[in-house]
Amino acid sequence: MRTPGRGSIFVAITLLALALACLAAAAIFASAQTGWLIASAAGGTVAGFVALWRLRREAHARQLADRESRRSERHFRGMLDSAMDAIVTVDDNQRVVLFNHAAETMFGWPSDEVIGAPLARFIPARYRDAHAVQVERFGDARTAPRRMGGSLRIVTGLRRNGEEFPIDASISSQIEESGKRFYTVILRDITARLAAEEALRRSKDELQTLGAAAHMTREQEKSRIARELHDELGQLLTMLQMDVAWCKQTLPYGNEAFEARLDRMEKLLKSTIAATRRIAADLRPLMLDDLGLVPSLEWLVENFSQRTGIACALSIGERDLELPTAHASAIFRIVQESLTNIAKHAQATHADIALERDGDELVVRVEDDGVGFSPAAPRKPSSFGLFGLRERASLLGGDAAITSAPGAGTTVEVRLPIKAPVASA
Repeated sequence: MRTPGRGSIFVAITLLALALACLAAAAIFASAQTGWLIASAAGGTVAGFVALWRLRREAHARQLADRESRRSERHFRGMLDSAMDAIVTVDDNQRVVLFNHAAETMFGWPSDEVIGAPLARFIPARYRDAHAVQVERFGDARTAPRRMGGSLRIVTGLRRNGEEFPIDASISSQIEESGKRFYTVILRDITARLAAEEALRRSKDELQTLGAAAHMTREQEKSRIARELHDELGQLLTMLQMDVAWCKQTLPYGNEAFEARLDRMEKLLKSTIAATRRIAADLRPLMLDDLGLVPSLEWLVENFSQRTGIACALSIGERDLELPTAHASAIFRIVQESLTNIAKHAQATHADIALERDGDELVVRVEDDGVGFSPAAPRKPSSFGLFGLRERASLLGGDAAITSAPGAGTTVEVRLPIKAPVASA
């Protein structure tokens, strides 16, 4: 049945009022008492119709408001169900009042079975007390939205089938309405993310172990080649040099051409012996194995200054520092690579090299006053010097920091973890 509009009601009331006015006029010719009764009845009828009209208008407004409220509720519910993250709202008794579609999928419960249920249903028993205390503390503190689970930002959820899984949870809001407090929690299942992170961590550890083994193998091979160059080839060249010296001593007097040829041979042998020793030392200085790290660094810095003309200052905090072979080799190579980069690119006149202990870390610092560079600039395709420094430090669980700026020189600082010495009783 169609409800009459406001205009129709107004016309009907107007016509009725005119009819009643006519009745009131006719009552003038009747007795005074009869006329009064008719007028009173007419006035009461008009008031009744006006009240009825107002009631119908208010009912119509409420219907419109209800329809708008239901439409907004359907729109809001559609937004919640289209969200990819689970959204759960609980009251101050921690009972569920809202459970979106993503939450149904995550926990395996339909919303009509969990509305009014305690939130503890979705938490493993061993965590329920601590979780309840945490939510109460959050409500009492009236804090801003934040993630749950402390610094880890991870809590454990419980599916309908009893399976436990990791959740990244955050309390997004708390609202007070009619004296009750409501909390809305946004949840995200991070099982796949944690599995990927664990796989990445294992892969990184395996690569680091493989890289460390490869570096150690390469150092051992360099050491073997350097020792063979020094011992085998060096001895043979020395014997040949002695034979040339004998030939010069036994050469008959007056054969100047042959004597000049022997002089050239002797000079060539001396330069060949020097080159062999230099190559062997570049591969791996034997003093690194025989005398230790500190004498090797002193020899390296002195030899660098002599070859390049760049003044160097070496500062060593503990001269009796004892390190594992891997650490000693890495530090020597880091200083060697840093000095090589200075000679190639820095255009420096001075360099400072420092080796010191800082708690349980060993700090190696190489600083120059050269032209510097921009660390944000793209790396040259064939340049692996700084990358090699970071890789060597990473293989030993340390890190390397390179700071530089155009015209401000370059500083390389490497920190390697070492075990603190055990104090004697």
